[in-house]
Formats: sequence, structure tokens, C-alpha cells
Amino acid sequence: MWPYFPDLLAKPVPRYTSFPTAAEFGKGVGPRDLGEALDNTSGDISLYVHIPFCEKICWYCGCNTSAANRRDRLASYLEALHEEIAIVGKRLSGRTKVRRIAFGGGSPNAITPTDFVRLVNDLTIHFRLERPVMSIELDPRTLTDAWSQVLSCVGISNASMGVQTFDPQLQKAIGRVQPDADIERGTELLRASGVTSVNFDLMYGLPGQTERELGATLARAIEMKADRIALFGYAHVPHMLPRQKRIDASALPDQAERFAMAWQGYSQLTEAGYQPVGFDHFALPGDPLAQAAISGQLHRNFQGFTDDAAPVMVGLGATAISSFPELLIQNEKNAGRYRMLLSQGMLTGGHGIARSAADRATGAVIESLLCQGKAQVSDTQLALAAEALAPFVSHGLASIEGRLLRIEAQGLPYARTIAATFDPYRQSSQKRFSSAV
Repeated sequence: MWPYFPDLLAKPVPRYTSFPTAAEFGKGVGPRDLGEALDNTSGDISLYVHIPFCEKICWYCGCNTSAANRRDRLASYLEALHEEIAIVGKRLSGRTKVRRIAFGGGSPNAITPTDFVRLVNDLTIHFRLERPVMSIELDPRTLTDAWSQVLSCVGISNASMGVQTFDPQLQKAIGRVQPDADIERGTELLRASGVTSVNFDLMYGLPGQTERELGATLARAIEMKADRIALFGYAHVPHMLPRQKRIDASALPDQAERFAMAWQGYSQLTEAGYQPVGFDHFALPGDPLAQAAISGQLHRNFQGFTDDAAPVMVGLGATAISSFPELLIQNEKNAGRYRMLLSQGMLTGGHGIARSAADRATGAVIESLLCQGKAQVSDTQLALAAEALAPFVSHGLASIEGRLLRIEAQGLPYARTIAATFDPYRQSSQKRFSSAV
């Protein structure tokens, strides 16, 4: 088992799906900045299309989503999204090649298959698509047979289902009841639709969860031959997500139990033949994500660990985040204001941060540490982090040779905490994040 040093895990840290993180986003940037970034973009890009609706809202969920129980509201959102696709596509003016498209949420299958096809058609009209790798997040509870033909015709190759746990009692504890049969049927439907990489999102640290329940869930995911597994530690932050107040906090595993579960997931999945990808993803050896991890081509963006190397990701939809080398910017969060701005032909980005040269250098170090387990650091960066790094080095969790910082094998669960030592925003910030493990 990994060595356990609770004092080194005591401080909550970001997941670092971007740098600077969303905690540093502010009102200092706006639509003009987004427009300039789009005007200056060329070459390969990725698109992220956000559908902030679900048929049912799970208690644990940290996504920006709402219930799809008012069809008029969903229809008006899709109308605005189509307008945004046209506006952004025109700003890029054919200078870019779209290599990847990710549909996320919420649950994109909260809209109808017909509405989904219309979205894809609009993207085809307004962007230059170069046979993009297309992925989608799905709720297995509402994955109907009607989606099978659509996924096949559109050419979706990657799909992710929110499984979380196969245990019925734990499902009740987090407001996510979905019988095993739903997940099995959904997996079979995706395979039959031509999806070549099926991901299961799983969680540890759930209320009342023990290693026994986690082991059974992992065994079932392995039995179903999920190509990828993302094993996340549940982040209980009811001060940020009021819906989590419905979860019994007194039943949550403590830090030592969470640490043991993280190790159990790592050991059980690697013993079953999965390649570890970063600190919380796993993939079968033939999967492109596993190959990226092995070849040193792994990256990290708002979707987590990825083999997507595009320098620009353009976010479409309310709350969607666009990532440019010198700018991170999030679209308007309020769906009503999002629709209003687009009805006036305006871009909606208005919350984010300009990335300085120092930010980009620090972000490169953090991404390299999390994706490759090592990074070349400058003397200035090392000086900033030296004191905070010292205990990790003394415990054998990390090593420094010249300017090469390496996370040792037993230091993997400390990866985010080690990366945070280079984050100048964390040194004085009082903002709270999720548990380091």
C-alpha cells in the first residue's frame, strides 16, 4: 500500500483541470477579450458543447445543471446555443480545423435525439470539421434505444456513463438510483452503436461506503470491460453545493479510509490489466488514453486526463469554459442572461482570467507533474516551492535531480498536493477545495 502521511494530505487542493484554476476567475475579462482570442485563433482546435440539463438531479453532483422538466426552457436554451454556434463559427472564419468535439453537461441525452442531430448538423455548417473524434457524456437511466442509431450515424467513438456505484444502498444515499441492468443495457447499446471507448465514472468516499462495496463495484466494471474508468474521490462541499446537504455527512469515510479506497482502486484495476493514467484514471492497454499515458503524450483539460493535444478549446453553451494560451474565459452562467446576450448577437464570455507568461510556465509544470509524473522546473519555480516540497522529498514521495522534479511511484496519491506547491495563488488563498485524496 502507498505510505500514508495524513499531515501531507490535510490541505484541500484543486484538481488542476486548468491553470490558473476556476477559483481565480473574475470579471476582469469579457466578451471583447473572447472575441479577440477567437479572432487570433488558427490551426487545430477542440470544441466543448455544454448541455446543462438532466432528467434528475443527483445530490452529489458538482456540475452546472438543472432539471430538464420544462421543455420550453430547454427549447429556448437550444435556440440560443444554435445562435452561439453561428456567431463563434463566423468569428473563426474557417481558419481552424476542429479535431475533437465533446458533448457534456449535465447529460446531453436530456435533449431528444433529434435535437442532438440538429446540433451536430449546425456544427458541421459553421465550423470546419476534420473528421473529429467525438465524445459524449450520458446518463444510463435515460439512454433509450432511439439514441443508438443517432450515435452511430453521427460517429460518436467515445462515451462516458455516470455509474458512480453499483451498490443499491449507496445509490440511495447519493440520490442516484440506477439498477445494474440499466448500466449493462447502456453499455451494450453503446457497443452496438459503434462506440469504441466506453468510460465508467466511479466514486469512492461515499456515505457508508467501505472497501467491500468499492471492490464489488470495481469488479463489476471490470467484468463489463469498461475501456476507461475514472475513479474520483467524492468531494463533500455543501457550502458550495447546497444539494449535497441531503447527503448524510456523518456517514462519510474519514481521510484514512478514503486513502485506503484510493489504493484499493489502483491495485484492483492495475491487477486486472488496466494502465494507470495520471492519478485517478485507468484504461485498457489498447485504448488511446492508455497509449497516450505510456508514450508521454497525456494532457489535462477541463474534461480531465486526455490525449487531446489541441492548444485551444472553445466552449459553447452556458457556463462552458474556453481555453486559449493567453486566456481562460467562462460563458455566462445564468441561462436567462446567456439567452438574452445571444439574442442581441453578442458573445457571452464574461468571467475568467488572462494568463500571464508566468501562469503559462507554472501551468506547464503542473500539467507535466500530473500527466507524466515529472517536470523540468526553473530555479525561480523551485525556489518558490522548495520549503513546501521538502517534506515530500524527505519522505521519499518525490525527488529532485538538478532541475528535474519527479513524483516517485509511492508518491502518486500526493500528486495534486505536490503540484500545488508551485501554485502562487494557493499560498495565501482562503478558498476551499476538495480533499487531496
